[in-house]
Amino acid sequence: MALQVQAYKISSPRNGAIWTLSTKQAVVVRVGGADSKLGVRGVSLKVNSSLDGTASSTTPVKLLGQVTEVNKDTFWPLVNAAGDKTVVLDMFTQWCGPCKVIAPKYQELSLKYNDVIFLKLDCNQDNKPLAKELGIKVVPTFKILKDSKIVKEITGAKFDDLVAAIESVRSS
Repeated sequence: MALQVQAYKISSPRNGAIWTLSTKQAVVVRVGGADSKLGVRGVSLKVNSSLDGTASSTTPVKLLGQVTEVNKDTFWPLVNAAGDKTVVLDMFTQWCGPCKVIAPKYQELSLKYNDVIFLKLDCNQDNKPLAKELGIKVVPTFKILKDSKIVKEITGAKFDDLVAAIESVRSS
């Protein structure tokens, strides 16, 4: 499945402009490399997604470096659009100490593995239905998906286990 994106307006983030993209499928945007020198940090964009062609929803997605923050509406469209790429989901809460400790290391992993899609889900009240669907019991929990299926899970801030799991799924 090919993903086509048409950009209707792209302006310099330094000027405070909003980037508007349109597509019939989910969009995964990664910021890094040369783009990092431009000062791109808190970019907001709207993702138009309709995998079956019957409905289209517009939902804001925040980009945090190369880690994309998702919510209950954007998670599955982004995972489905990833196809056979490895997807890693960090399920966290704002109040969780271990979540805060591992967050910068998770960010570093997103820079190291540029063939992997890194997502982040705040398991707040708004996203509770998705967190429940994914079977979260503790935070942080990392789910690794391939072909839209969960293939590995790491509970707790176990960085070495997370790296080993990513390596294992990437090589399979």
